[in-house]
Amino acid sequence: MKKILILLIIAAMLAVSACSQEEKADGNFILVKGGAFVNKKSNLYGQKVKVSDFYMGKYEVTQKEWSAVMGNNPSEFKGDNQPVEMVSWYDCIEYCNKRSAKEGLEPYYIIDKDNKDPNNVNESDEIKWTVTFNPGADGYRLPTEAEWEYAAGGGQKSRSYTYSGGDKADEVAWYWRNSGDKYLTGDWSWPNIEGNKNKTKAVGEKKPNELGLYDMSGNVREWCWDWYGDELNGSSGAVRVWRGGGWLGDDQACESIYRGNYEAYSKGYDQGFRVCHN
Repeated sequence: MKKILILLIIAAMLAVSACSQEEKADGNFILVKGGAFVNKKSNLYGQKVKVSDFYMGKYEVTQKEWSAVMGNNPSEFKGDNQPVEMVSWYDCIEYCNKRSAKEGLEPYYIIDKDNKDPNNVNESDEIKWTVTFNPGADGYRLPTEAEWEYAAGGGQKSRSYTYSGGDKADEVAWYWRNSGDKYLTGDWSWPNIEGNKNKTKAVGEKKPNELGLYDMSGNVREWCWDWYGDELNGSSGAVRVWRGGGWLGDDQACESIYRGNYEAYSKGYDQGFRVCHN
């Protein structure tokens, strides 16, 4: 009996160790094991693009998390566990550094607010902070577009779903049809959406994807680091990438391969983000 008990204890310790390798101790980050793209629906499948290991937030950044760091809540739809929205790309960059400093981590971004970024060719953008980064820092950051798509598509555990976590949008995503008082049919119509009281939902209420990441399809669109262009990792541009779709948009935008773009200074009721770190 004693031998069996010892074996059970060892097995439990091994299980805990395995879980700790997949998640941080606080349970809010998932280890995304790197490699080539396995999701056959991805445009990067079969390409030479590879992603290194990194940790990604299990959930979109919530209003509670944002308020604790920034001291305010810009969101239109208030709720501690709902994703923060109405945040620009610049806001998110600043949040990453401030949260890193608050938690004793080395800030990932180097933000120069005095010199305009020569790589930002958007004529309407009056902010144009020059933002560079320290690859060796352990602080929080936005995912690159490649990292985002890789993680949303299930990483090395991918089952080649259309959306992040499944082939049925309603099971994994909050989008314009299902994010209000009742399920909407027919064509997209703002009066119908507004009258239906559509809005963001608390994070983690839909099914997670293969890696255990929630809401990577729907709820709020998520900012990525990259400039939007024909190729990944462009060195300049006029707009930044967002991925994942949101409560206001169509199910097509919730597909894990869909690419969206928005001015870095812009904010929207369906525009949020999640963080990751090395």
